[in-house]
Amino acid sequence: MIAGIIPVRYASTRFPGKPMIEIQGKSMIQRVYEQAMQSNVLDKLVVATDDERILQHVQSFGGNAVMTATDHASGTDRCWDALQQIGAGYTYVINIQGDEPFIDPRQIDELGAVLQDGTAELATQMIAVNNYEELFDRGEVKIVLNDKMEALYFSRMVIPFIKGVDEKEWHNHFTYHRHVGMYAYRRDILEQICGMPVSSLEQAESLEQLRWVQAGYKIKCVTTEFESHCIDTPEDVEKVLRRMGR
Repeated sequence: MIAGIIPVRYASTRFPGKPMIEIQGKSMIQRVYEQAMQSNVLDKLVVATDDERILQHVQSFGGNAVMTATDHASGTDRCWDALQQIGAGYTYVINIQGDEPFIDPRQIDELGAVLQDGTAELATQMIAVNNYEELFDRGEVKIVLNDKMEALYFSRMVIPFIKGVDEKEWHNHFTYHRHVGMYAYRRDILEQICGMPVSSLEQAESLEQLRWVQAGYKIKCVTTEFESHCIDTPEDVEKVLRRMGR
C-alpha cells in the first residue's frame, strides 16, 4: 500500500504562510491536495504540518492532516513523523510537494508504477534536458544514471563533461536529465535515512538526496514529461498562472 504525504509548514523565509495563499479561489494546499486525490496509486493521502492553522484549514475542506514536530530539518523527516501516526500498513510513502498547486496526478501515478513489486528502496523523477540554457542552469539539478536507471550522482554542475565538443552542443551529444523533485521511500528505508547525519556530499551541493547516494542506497529514476511548477515567492504565483494558461 502507498501513502501520499504532503509535508508543509507555515514558516518560510521567503514566503511566510505560503500553503494558505489563495490561488483562484482556493488555497495552495487545497489545490495540491485535490490534485493528488485524483491519483490512482495512493491508498491514503495526508497533509503533514507543524501549524494548527494549516491543520484546521485542511480539515475544513475535508482533507486528512496530522500535526508533526516543529523542528524537522526536511520534508523527508516530516514524512516519517506522519507515517508513524497514520499506521504501519503502508509499504511506501510518496512525498508530494506542497508548493505545486497544479501537479498532474498522472505524475504521481508514474512514480507509483515503479513501486509495485516492492523492490525499489527510493525513487524519484527526471526529465530530459534539450537546450544549453537549462543544462548549465545551476538551479537545475542534473542526474547521472547507471544502466538500471538508478542514480549514480546528482549535481548542480553538468556531468559528464564531453571532451572535444563545444559546451553549447553537449545536449546534442549526450542524453542529459534534470531532477524533478518528488520522492518515494520504502518504509524501512525512510526510517533508516531519517536517522542519518548530513553527509559531506550533501553539504557540498546542498542536495539531501546525496546523503542517501553516499550511504549506498539505490534511487530508481523515472522519466516524466510533466514539468515542475513550484511556488517559492509571491512573484511565482503570477508566473505559474501565466505558464499554466490560467
